[in-house]
Amino acid sequence: MPELNRREFIGTVAGGMAFAVAPGASLPTEALAPHPSAEAPARAAPLADPAFRPLPLGAIRPAGWLLRQLRIQADGLSGHLDEFWPDVAQSQWFGGSAEGWERAPYWLDGAIPLAWILDDAPMKERITKYVEHIVAHQRPDGWYAPYPEDAVAKRYDMWAILLANKALVQYHEVTGDARVLDAVTKSLRALLAGLDRTPLYDWGRFRWFEGLVPAFYVYERTGEPWLLELAGKLRAQGVDYEALYQTHDITLPTPRRGLWKWTKHVVNTGMATKAAALSWRLGGRPGDRAFGRGMIELLDRYHGQVTGMFTGDECLAGKNPLQGTELCAVVEFMYSLEHLYATFGDPWFADRLERIAYNALPATFSPDMWAHQYDQQVNQAQCGSNPDHQFTTNGAESNLFGLEPNYGCCTSNLHQGWPKFAAHLWLKTPDQGLAATAYAPCRAEFHSGDTPVTVAVETDYPFRETVRITVQPRAAAKFPLLLRVPAWTDGATVRIAGGAETPLPAGTLHRIERTWDRATTLDLRFPMRPVVLRGYNESVAVARGPLVYALRIGEQWTRVNADKPHREPPHADYEVTPTTAWNYGLVIDPQDPAASVRFEERPVGERPFSPDGAGMVAVASARKLPGWRLRNGWAAEISPADLAWTNRPPAPAEPLEEVQLIPYGCTNIRITEFPPAG
Repeated sequence: MPELNRREFIGTVAGGMAFAVAPGASLPTEALAPHPSAEAPARAAPLADPAFRPLPLGAIRPAGWLLRQLRIQADGLSGHLDEFWPDVAQSQWFGGSAEGWERAPYWLDGAIPLAWILDDAPMKERITKYVEHIVAHQRPDGWYAPYPEDAVAKRYDMWAILLANKALVQYHEVTGDARVLDAVTKSLRALLAGLDRTPLYDWGRFRWFEGLVPAFYVYERTGEPWLLELAGKLRAQGVDYEALYQTHDITLPTPRRGLWKWTKHVVNTGMATKAAALSWRLGGRPGDRAFGRGMIELLDRYHGQVTGMFTGDECLAGKNPLQGTELCAVVEFMYSLEHLYATFGDPWFADRLERIAYNALPATFSPDMWAHQYDQQVNQAQCGSNPDHQFTTNGAESNLFGLEPNYGCCTSNLHQGWPKFAAHLWLKTPDQGLAATAYAPCRAEFHSGDTPVTVAVETDYPFRETVRITVQPRAAAKFPLLLRVPAWTDGATVRIAGGAETPLPAGTLHRIERTWDRATTLDLRFPMRPVVLRGYNESVAVARGPLVYALRIGEQWTRVNADKPHREPPHADYEVTPTTAWNYGLVIDPQDPAASVRFEERPVGERPFSPDGAGMVAVASARKLPGWRLRNGWAAEISPADLAWTNRPPAPAEPLEEVQLIPYGCTNIRITEFPPAG
């Protein structure tokens, strides 16, 4: 690791913070200490306004391929988990005797937006029954029924309460049920007093900022000053991530089969990237604004992957494409990026959100979304029960596709990724307009002042480079439309109502302010040119637009764990093994990848993120590398020394071949970072 100057860490640069770590630093006690600004009781002052605000849940309806994807989700695990999996179906939160901590609230946190975005009547009916049970069984002291009566004497980790209230405020938003808002308010008041008796510890201490989401929600509807006192108390008792990220503890990869640590836990990390945004609203600290981006840049530097994620299986694990990333971290990082973009208005966060949503998120599910992985690998030649695995702390079944591979937390928490992404496609601006977060087919309805407006998006993006937006006001209205122009594009244009093309600078929010007096179309074009990304040990990966491309490998799905409970199809466990070669080196010109790889449009399938449903296919030249074999059940790591044999003149047994690359999110097994082979 290079020697770094501590002064670098605190210096700001345009667009973010220049991050570094003090040489020789260890994890000091102050890294887990309160924020300096939170040591005194918070005063009752208005919250800082975010750059943008989400539209009410349900105001954005999916269309096209996104509607199909959400429907697949509702027809899979997400829409049926509460019907057969005991930890949700028989949860103490719902009157049963099974787990009564995080799992049912996790499921509600994703199932509520999914059900209401799709207007899925059966799901809505069941969720309503569960929420009514929680509210009806709230105790007079404000604690929900699963909270133990003797919690003062026997500690109770408050994380589950923070999570439950975060889910319940979504239910209030879509139903307006005053009883639910009252229940959350009573719970937050109980929490305010309870934190004096039982300060945050363990999960609650590392996830304190999640409690700010419901606290801010209720404050903005009631104006009760004690809610800001609660927010300040949560911050004061929680981990100070800005101090933590000045240490080597974050930058060093966890050894394979190493030591599990709170500070390096990947889901805590994915969640904590939003801490700066939420903390900034509580006082407008400039350091929070800089740290919001700086934290992610540091993670990229030491643990980043081409998918936009960072490794963590289950702890931060470096840049090696064989190390896994936990599904919980994927959906939580997406939710954090939605907060960061809405709060700070920096399109950099939205670019990252798209990269993860269109790559890492779908790749960790089976195409029918009845099975998922605990850990996905960027280079994943096969998935199976592997006693020789080299994960940091996870187990042998961590990258099976199944009901609860390795551990059930992801089974309960996988549901929020797609629906919250859909709910944040457009955000409301302070001047009564809309700002684009990400591009996907949808229909958004909002009011600009008193005027109802519909904005419809027709596109097969990210598989295509064109997007058509139709703005339809009920009456003439003047308001801005902010169009996010991805940083990766070059030569982007917009054509309004069939007029001349206007160039759009990459990496910006392009503002169109006009009086919209009739249905007006905007035709966007974001040219997608292939690029070569340098990865671990000088490997190469191919990206085009927001999509990363990976080798298409033939698959054999074999059912396993048939003797385990609840593993009957469709929610069964499967190993996936290759039926075609995977050990290729890529022959590509990094300076001119378009001359080496051709892209072919295909119809976007009924299952958009599946090998057969891929809407774009790339054809590239490659050579088999006979020396590249499985090791420890994985595609062997390619070291710099190994690159010598990959670049030798090919023998007659290693002819040049054409191989197919498909979007990473469409793969189940894959090679994404290739050794260069000429």
